[in-house]
Amino acid sequence: MIIDKKTEDDGVIMMSIKSGEKETAPDKEKEASGKDHVTILAIESSCDETAAAVVRDGREVLSNIISSQIALHTVYGGVVPEIASRKHVEKVNYCVREALSQANLKLEDIDAIAVTYGPGLVGALLVGVSEAKALSFATGIPLVGVHHIEGHISANYIENKDLKPPFVCLVVSGGHSHLVVVKDYGEYEIIGQTRDDAAGEAFDKVARAIGLGYPGGPKIDKAAKEGNPDAISFPAAKIANAEYDFSFSGLKSAVLNYINIQRMQGDDFNKNDLAASFQKAVVDVLTEHAIRAVKEYGYDKLAIAGGVASNTALRQSLEKACKDNNISFYSPSPVLCTDNAAMIGAAGYYEYMKGVRADLTLNAVPNLPLGDRERRFHGRQSL
Repeated sequence: MIIDKKTEDDGVIMMSIKSGEKETAPDKEKEASGKDHVTILAIESSCDETAAAVVRDGREVLSNIISSQIALHTVYGGVVPEIASRKHVEKVNYCVREALSQANLKLEDIDAIAVTYGPGLVGALLVGVSEAKALSFATGIPLVGVHHIEGHISANYIENKDLKPPFVCLVVSGGHSHLVVVKDYGEYEIIGQTRDDAAGEAFDKVARAIGLGYPGGPKIDKAAKEGNPDAISFPAAKIANAEYDFSFSGLKSAVLNYINIQRMQGDDFNKNDLAASFQKAVVDVLTEHAIRAVKEYGYDKLAIAGGVASNTALRQSLEKACKDNNISFYSPSPVLCTDNAAMIGAAGYYEYMKGVRADLTLNAVPNLPLGDRERRFHGRQSL
């Protein structure tokens, strides 16, 4: 991956990401499309990244523009929806223009426009959906609505050219913690999920309690490298009689209780040890559940997706566990784990190839579920 990164005057981080080499689509997909290539313009604005990308044949990234708002929200300790929405409005046209420019293409070269329409912050989603619908209406280019989590899963296809369904995917982010069986492109079955806090949410809350700040995931990851993961014993984030589900709220509470007890007793605690011990408790249960699911469902491939999938301890733990159990392990580069439009373009390509289209009634759905076949045609038509 070729990454160009700069910080703009308003503190927004602008990244440009492209594949390092050209890839061609599999022959079967070319034949189905009736042309040599299918080129998707993708838009993502579900939270605090405004992103646009051009993706060819679902796996080749011609451009991937990400305007990150981390600096704007850090002072508040988390994402402020109103600020995020306003910044999306400011940046979305620029990101689309840059994506097309860096791909050396014009709108008339685009076969379809893919956009995230849920889940996410409703105001933020509406900016991207409105942009995509306006472009589709003005040009007549087909519109494809994409589920945000399907995008994260599809990020694996960009760098892992040999990866094809079926496989198991562990999706871990700030808002989601799912174990998913990917039956086919666009066909998913959730076999496990968090009952309360998502893993990324727990990282953010614990980082805030420790005094590491926002965003919590990268800061916990960094601090844990200097700490002892066996210094403190925290409870496993499991659910009785639900072998694939998670519960990170209790783990988070255990960390907060530990901090409070130490302070009430007038004792100090080592932030790095606490971060490492907390991270170990999260990583251990994620790894255990994921490996068990792959083996018991009879698959031999495991992929990870979502922002927390960039956590170094989790990647190392899963890679080792997969090697020990003769399971092929797939993971996107860390920059493709966080929100970006290339992953939406990858997912959108496979929807487009199935003949799925959206019309101009497509709307933002902040709580859009994954795996429900009926929701796949919310505001869409299958041709």
